[in-house]
Amino acid sequence: MADTLLPSLAPRPDIHRTPTGGSGLVVQRSLPPGERLYNMSGLRKVSLLIALAVIWEVYARWVDNELLFPTFTATIQAMLTNIANGVLPARIWVSLRILLMGYGVGIAVAAALTCVAVGFRLGADLLEVLTAMFNPLPAIALLPLAMIWFGLGTGSLVFVLAHSVVWAVALNAHSGFLSVPRTLRMLGRNYNLHGIRYIRKILVPAAFPHILTGLKIAWAFAWRTLIAAELVFGVSSGKGGLGWFIYEHKNSLDIPAVFAGLLTVIGIGLLVENLIFKVIENRTIVRWGLQS
Repeated sequence: MADTLLPSLAPRPDIHRTPTGGSGLVVQRSLPPGERLYNMSGLRKVSLLIALAVIWEVYARWVDNELLFPTFTATIQAMLTNIANGVLPARIWVSLRILLMGYGVGIAVAAALTCVAVGFRLGADLLEVLTAMFNPLPAIALLPLAMIWFGLGTGSLVFVLAHSVVWAVALNAHSGFLSVPRTLRMLGRNYNLHGIRYIRKILVPAAFPHILTGLKIAWAFAWRTLIAAELVFGVSSGKGGLGWFIYEHKNSLDIPAVFAGLLTVIGIGLLVENLIFKVIENRTIVRWGLQS
């Protein structure tokens, strides 16, 4: 009776199926030309910029008042004129030089604060308190004090730029370090990594997406803080930057040149975001498999 209830233990015969048609090979389908072009991220972004420029031109011609809103072509003409006479490149260089100084000082201070916060519990509390105190404080609000402390020179601008950079970088880096998986931390300890070597070889690669995000945010904060500070502060050491270029032409009612200065600020921001940071992201985060 028990034998009749047991299933048959005989092996099942193999099933062979013959393809009903075709060669049986999977052939990759080529995409249509329009879809291939649409999949190109750079082309999509350039198309959006061209569309915005066309909208700008149409709206400015409809307003028909150059003092209120110059056309895109007039703005480009003013930009080319100031590039040809050397004024705009000189102002760009002044702004970028000061920006890089303040950005570098801010990153150095943020790195020191983050290392202390990672290594000591009291350091983490210190970073949390300082961030809560100073992160909401606009950097431009410190410009009057900076002018008293550092005088009418580059030092004042570097100080406010460093303030705008420190907290974004430190906060994102520390958040990234806290999100590192416990297994990676144990791996570093097993390899007897401590101090700076532990941070450099384990924490920084694992937390680099957060760090890069902090660097991007800090760059945007620093760039707009610099332009605003130059509009208020004016000339630094006898030389003005892009903010002063905008302010000068506003006073002379050369509005196309004002828009040319604003367009230059936007263009530099787009170049830094889509060239420098994109290259860093592709060679680190995407290459390491941290982001698809």
